[in-house]
Amino acid sequence: MQFINDDELSDADPLVKMAIIHHQFESIHPFYDGNGRTGRILNILYLVTQDLLNLPVLYLSRFIIHNKADYHANLQAVRDTGEWESWLLFMLDGIIDTAQNTVSLITEMKTLMHNVKRGIREQLPKIYSQDLLNNLFYHPYTKIDFLVEELGVTRITATKYLELLVEHGFLVKQKVGRANYYINEPLCALLIAHS
Repeated sequence: MQFINDDELSDADPLVKMAIIHHQFESIHPFYDGNGRTGRILNILYLVTQDLLNLPVLYLSRFIIHNKADYHANLQAVRDTGEWESWLLFMLDGIIDTAQNTVSLITEMKTLMHNVKRGIREQLPKIYSQDLLNNLFYHPYTKIDFLVEELGVTRITATKYLELLVEHGFLVKQKVGRANYYINEPLCALLIAHS
């Protein structure tokens, strides 16, 4: 813990230090289950504490899962032979890949949001508001209750808005049990493509 919290103990770059911390955590394997997820969360939180991220948005999970064999081989090489260089380069490649993927996702989401905003303003100007648009992109789906709470409208108004958005192709309505979910399919597709 001292290595993590005391910057005086090491002058290593925070990205290198994060990779070392991750290796140490994975080697200790302190929990019966969930060590991988916990280790990846620790990565993000460490980068936030080092002011390299404003928000915890750099999730290495995708990179690690897509490169699982190399991940485990590099982890084991450090344990077996002390081969730190390959491990550090692997983790730095993961940071680069994840950062590029995250920037691409954000750019595509902004473009999608802009296009939906323009479409709603043109086709449904009477119901358009920035709060409504934000609601459609805050979750990959929305519900009547979400609009009531977040927009401060009645259930009747929320239902009307959502049904109009379905009629105009902005959302797809899906009934699950007694509840209606209004799905932002382009947003779902984008999130899946980047997962």
